[in-house]
Amino acid sequence: MPLNPALEEVTAAIVERSRPTRAAYLDRIARAAADGPARAHLSCGNQAHAYAAAGAAKDTLAERRAPNLGIVTAYNDMLSAHQPFERFPDLIRAAAAEAGGTAQVAGGVPAMCDGVTQGQTGMELSLFSRDVIALAAGVALSHNCFDAAVYLGVCDKIVPGLVIAAASFGHIPAVFLPAGPMTSGLPNDEKAMVRQQFAAGEVGRDALMKAEMESYHGPGTCTFYGTANSNQILMEVMGLHLPGASFVNPNTPMRDALTAAGVRRALEITALGNAYTPAGHVLDERAFANGIVGLMATGGSTNLVLHLPAMARAAGIVLDIEDFARLSEVTPLMARVYPNGLADVNHFHAAGGLAYMIGELLEAGLLHPDTQTVAGGGLAAYTTEPKLVDGALSWADGPGESLNEKILRPAADPFQDTGGLRSLDGNLGRGIIKTSAVAPERRVIEAPARIFHDQQAVKDAFKRGEFTEDTVIVVRFQGPKANGMPELHALTPTLAVLQDRGLRVALVTDGRMSGASGKVPAAIHIAPEAAEGGPLARLQDGDVIRLDAERDTLDVTTAGALDRTPATPDLSGNETGLGRDLFAAFRAHAGPSTAGASLVV
Repeated sequence: MPLNPALEEVTAAIVERSRPTRAAYLDRIARAAADGPARAHLSCGNQAHAYAAAGAAKDTLAERRAPNLGIVTAYNDMLSAHQPFERFPDLIRAAAAEAGGTAQVAGGVPAMCDGVTQGQTGMELSLFSRDVIALAAGVALSHNCFDAAVYLGVCDKIVPGLVIAAASFGHIPAVFLPAGPMTSGLPNDEKAMVRQQFAAGEVGRDALMKAEMESYHGPGTCTFYGTANSNQILMEVMGLHLPGASFVNPNTPMRDALTAAGVRRALEITALGNAYTPAGHVLDERAFANGIVGLMATGGSTNLVLHLPAMARAAGIVLDIEDFARLSEVTPLMARVYPNGLADVNHFHAAGGLAYMIGELLEAGLLHPDTQTVAGGGLAAYTTEPKLVDGALSWADGPGESLNEKILRPAADPFQDTGGLRSLDGNLGRGIIKTSAVAPERRVIEAPARIFHDQQAVKDAFKRGEFTEDTVIVVRFQGPKANGMPELHALTPTLAVLQDRGLRVALVTDGRMSGASGKVPAAIHIAPEAAEGGPLARLQDGDVIRLDAERDTLDVTTAGALDRTPATPDLSGNETGLGRDLFAAFRAHAGPSTAGASLVV
C-alpha cells in the first residue's frame, strides 16, 4: 500500500527540519559504537568493582564474550503500575543466564504517580520528573558496562524519561519491558458519574472513596486511556516493545513469557551478534511519525504532545505541534476507550488491540512499514499477537477484523475521520486542543473570560455559585517556568458539571490537562506562557475570548486587551515546599511547551 501523501510530507518536513541535528547525533552514536563492545576498555580494577557482587555470573562477565544487559528500573510499590517490576530483575537475570548472557540492575529511577498528586503540590514536580528520570537513567548507564539495556517503566513521565535516556545512549540497543494493566474494576462511566455527583454535592466522600477504590484496585496500570497507556501504544508502534506486549495483565504466565522473550531479544541485537539494532536507529524520523499516527488513531493523551518532542530532540529530531495537527487531519479515530468511550484498555486489547489497529493503519498507508524495530522485520511483525501453548511462546497472525466495533473500528469506517487533536494559533499564542471526546456543537465558543491563577480558585468560585453564564475559564501562570506546568485534571468534574447544566464553557491555560480529560473543550499548553509575559498575562475578567476548534484559532476579541501591561502575580508560593525548592533550576531553564518544556535536551 502506498504511503498516505500527508504522512510522506510530514515525515519529509521532519527530516529536513532535523537534518543538522540528526546528522550530528548519528555521528556521535557511531563514534560510541566504534569503541567496541562495552567492558572491553575497562581496566581490571574497573571490572572488579563492576562484578564484585555478581555471584555465579562473575566469570561470564570477566570473559567479556557474552552480552551483558543493564536493567534500568522504575520499580516502587506505591505505583500500582510499577509494583509488578519487583519480580522482574530475577526474571531477567534468569532469562539472560539461560540464553548465555548476563544482566545487572544498572540503577533505579524515580517514578511518581500523577493520580496521587492531582490537585496537590507534588504535581508541580511531575513534568520535571521526566527530566530527572532521564538524568538518573544516564547515571545508571554511565558505568559503560552494558551491551544493551532493558527499561522497566510504564507511567506518565517515566517512559518518556527512559526514552530520552535510551536515545542518549543510542549506540546500544534498548528494549522496553512493560508490566501491563490491572484487571478491569468499576466501569469508568460509573466512576465518572460518582465524581461529578461529589463535585455537585450530591454524594459524600464515603461514596467517592468507595468508587475510587473499586476503580484502582490491584497491581498494574490504571485501565483508562490516559498518558500511561498512551505510552504503551507508542512503545509498540515505535518498535521498542515486542509485538503484543503492551496490554497483558501483570503476574500472569504470558507476562512472564514476554519478559523473558524481551531479554532474549535484547541479547540477540547487541553489537556482539549479527542483528545489531542500536536504539538511535530505531528512534528515527519515521518512528516518531508512526508514533504520532498511533496516538491520533487512539485519541491518546495530550501529554504526549509535550513528551514526543522532548524524546525526539534527544535523538536529534525536531518535532513541531503542527506535525501532530497535520497527521491528525488524515488519521482516522479507530478506538473509543475511556474517557473517549466506556471501554477500558483490557476491552480494547480483547477487541483486537494493537495487532488489529497497526494492521489496519499499514493497509491504509498511514504507517511507515519499514522502520527498524527491536523485533526485526519492520512493523509487519506488530500485526501478530503472542500465544502461549504448553509453556512455549510464539506469535500468530492477529485478528483480521475487530471483535467489538463499539470499541475498535476499521480504518475505513472509523468513529470519526480525524484523530481529534488540533493545533491552535491566534493572538493568545500557540497551543493544542483535543476534540475526540468533545461534541461537535461545543467546539466553537465565544464568551467572556474569568481569570484565575490556580485551579483551587476555580473550584472555590464554582462552590460560591459564580458561574451562571457561558464562560471561558482562563487558568494562567501554570506553565513550566511559573510552577512546573501541573496538570489541571482536578477541574474536569467541575467543568463537566457546568456543561451538563447547559452552559457553554471552555478552559484556556498555559498548563496541562491529563489524558483523562474529555468532553469539555480545553485549549492547553498555550505558549508563550504567562510567566514570560505571554498574551494570557494581559487578560482581564470580561474580555471576550473566541476558541474555534474548527478553524484552529484562539483569540481575544476585546479591543485593546493585548495592549495592557502583563500581570505579574507573586509566584513565590510555588518555589518552596515538598521539594519545589530543589527544582528552581528546572523552572528557570525549561523550554517552551511547544518544544516539549524540556531542560535536558
